[in-house]
Amino acid sequence: MLTPNRLKHDSVITSMDQLVNFLAAGARPESEWGIGAEMEKLVLDANTGEAAEFPRIEALLTALEKTGDWQELREGGRLIGLQGQDSSITLEPGGQLELSGQLCADLFCNCSDFSRYIVNAVAACQKLDLVLVGLGTQPFSRLEDIEWTPKSRYDIMGPYMLKTGDMGQRMMKQSAGLQVNLDFRDEADCMRKLRLAQALAPLLYGLFANSPILDGQPSGFLTTRGEIWSRTDPDRTGLLAFLDKPDAGFADYVEYALDVPMYFIVRDERYLDLTQKPFRFRQFLDSGHAGHRATLSDWNLHLSTLFPEVRLRPQIEVRCADSLPPHLVLTVAALLKGLMYDDEAFQSAWQLCKPYSRTEIDQACRQAWRLGLKTPWKAGTLQDLARTCLELARNGLDRQQHQRGQKNSESRFLDGLDSLIEGGVTLAEQLLQNWQGSRQEKLKALIGHCGFFDVTSIHPDGTCANQQFKPAN
Repeated sequence: MLTPNRLKHDSVITSMDQLVNFLAAGARPESEWGIGAEMEKLVLDANTGEAAEFPRIEALLTALEKTGDWQELREGGRLIGLQGQDSSITLEPGGQLELSGQLCADLFCNCSDFSRYIVNAVAACQKLDLVLVGLGTQPFSRLEDIEWTPKSRYDIMGPYMLKTGDMGQRMMKQSAGLQVNLDFRDEADCMRKLRLAQALAPLLYGLFANSPILDGQPSGFLTTRGEIWSRTDPDRTGLLAFLDKPDAGFADYVEYALDVPMYFIVRDERYLDLTQKPFRFRQFLDSGHAGHRATLSDWNLHLSTLFPEVRLRPQIEVRCADSLPPHLVLTVAALLKGLMYDDEAFQSAWQLCKPYSRTEIDQACRQAWRLGLKTPWKAGTLQDLARTCLELARNGLDRQQHQRGQKNSESRFLDGLDSLIEGGVTLAEQLLQNWQGSRQEKLKALIGHCGFFDVTSIHPDGTCANQQFKPAN
């Protein structure tokens, strides 16, 4: 995620205005709006389906580094990530592999960026007897059997999660999601986009539900990941209450963030643990800690540890979707770009999704975790809402093509959603239909469902000119 580079992050914070300005600095003129995608994938042993051990994931990173596109990131002598010119590869606590792609002007750029990465990643996995899967939860491995990625921040976050909910460590080690980053022109535009993104949360959960398995068994949820997040940490997850205010602004997000307990600060490349007792950023700002005063770097780090359904960092980040199969990885970004970056589509979507209350959104999300597209929504279901929003997004992307003079419309990145919506059967339900037989039969069904397996299905030149990624064979 990008941060405003014109701010001096080592500056000591002396006024609340600096915190507000940090968020305001994310604004861009519409001509410079981009779209970003952060894609987490599970790394599994190709023969057993178990979560890969860290040394094998480290070997995968080593293989990617040797392609010449990445520079290694190490901590304590261990390879824990890769940095590219415009994107990065990082590891989540349980070894989930995340590509934080570059902020692109259009989805063709996002697709090209992802293609170059995934071709090399899949080839390396095949040599290491690993497989990447786009699934929202670990299918077989139990929590205690998954190694921690050796990062100092997880040494602090892991124990703290045991104090805040009963599924925090499951979130860290057993879940994988897909986030989309969006731009805004000014404060008012930011708030209206935050409101629509939050109102879309039930649809995003229901439409992209893809995590029905946990610990080798059906969990009772279509997106188990949604349930896991709800039981992680009420201080930093869920819906943003201040959006109920019609005059909400950046200052309200600042007030929200100031009262979330801190995990840590970094000094001299060392993480300092602040979790032994609740210590909120507001306290740190007022009185400091152990001689350290709050800086904009601390503020930026703190903002990265907030996990609501939609957040500011300072770009807008929408966080509801499960990790997805290869042919659908850009559909979330396409849907949101079509709805958010076209005024006509935006207004129509808001009229469809405008909630009576935040409670309505919360209840619909909880139903969507179990019912998917069959979730009741106003006078119909989420399937009805999805059908209409898909058409709005497609028209919105077509209008963006015309306005920008693009040769091709990005609406083609929505094509994978038509059959999903019309059938009314989520990815999770499709997987459950095939979740039978022996362990090997289940693993085969899993890889066929969401494995990044067939390198030849991805455009070798990375252009993504005619389609996005096909499902594995």
